[in-house]
Amino acid sequence: MSTTFQLDTATSRANPTPAPMKRLTVPKVMQRKKDGVTEEPLVMLTAYTARMAQLLDPHCDILLVGDSLGQVIYGLPSTLPVTLDMMAAHGAAVVRGSYHSLVVIDMPFGSYEASPQQAFESASRIMAETGAAAVKLEGGVAMAETISFLSQRGIPVMGHVGLTPQAVNALGGYMARGRSEAEEARIVADGKAAADAGAFAVVIEGVVEDIAIALTEQLSIPTIGIGGSARCDGQVLVAEDMLGMFERTPRFVKRYNDIASVISDTAAEYAADVRSRRFPGDEQVYKAK
Repeated sequence: MSTTFQLDTATSRANPTPAPMKRLTVPKVMQRKKDGVTEEPLVMLTAYTARMAQLLDPHCDILLVGDSLGQVIYGLPSTLPVTLDMMAAHGAAVVRGSYHSLVVIDMPFGSYEASPQQAFESASRIMAETGAAAVKLEGGVAMAETISFLSQRGIPVMGHVGLTPQAVNALGGYMARGRSEAEEARIVADGKAAADAGAFAVVIEGVVEDIAIALTEQLSIPTIGIGGSARCDGQVLVAEDMLGMFERTPRFVKRYNDIASVISDTAAEYAADVRSRRFPGDEQVYKAK
C-alpha cells in the first residue's frame, strides 16, 4: 500500500488516501507492442488538473500534461510562453489525481534545446517535483543526443515528430507535414532517430497518413498518433477538444460531446435563478434552530 493524495469529490478537498498503486510503467507501455504489433491500442489524453485526471484516469493508459495548457488553461496564443513552473504545478496536480495511467509531462520550449545538460536539469526538476514517470520533448535527429543523455540517466523520454508546435514559427503554421518527399524523409528520419536514441514511444502529429503508417511499421517502440493514422499503436487528443470545449474543431479531432454548451446553458440557468431570487432556496440556506 502506498499513500498519495486524492480529491474527495464530496468535498473538493485533497486528502491523503491510502490506495494500491497499480500505475502503468514505461516498460509495460513498451511491452504493449510485441513483434511490431500492438493488439490493443494505447489510449492517451491530456490532463492539466487533479479533477480532470480523476475523470480520465480509469479510461486511459497515458495522461499527458501537455504544454497545450498554455492555450487551453491560460489563453496564450501558442505553447511558446509556457514555463517550467507551469508544467511542474499542473504535472503534480495530475499525478495526485491519478492512480492507473502513466503520467508524461511536456518539456516547455527553451527548457531543453540548448544542451543535454540543460535538458537534464529541467527534466530532473519536473520528475522530482511532480512524481511523473516520463517527459516528452519535440524533435528527432536534432534531439537524439539529448534523448540518449536523459534515457541513460534514468529519465524516460517520449519523442514527438511531424508537426511540432514549439517550432511553429519555423514551420510557418500548423498545417499538415510530409507533403513533399524531402519533408517525408525528414519526418521518418526523426522518428527513427528518437527511437534509436532510447525514446520509449513517439508521438506522430499532423502528418500525411502514409508517413504515420510507415513509422509505426518500422519502429519497435509504440507510436501515438494525433492527426496520424488509426494504424498507429495509440492515439492522443487534447481532452478539451474531444469534449467540445471550443468552437473550432481541428480536422484530426473527433468531437465526442458539446461540453461548452452544457456549461453555458447551466451558467445561464444559474444566472436566471439568481436574478429572479429563486436561488438560494430554502434547501440552500441555514435556518435558526
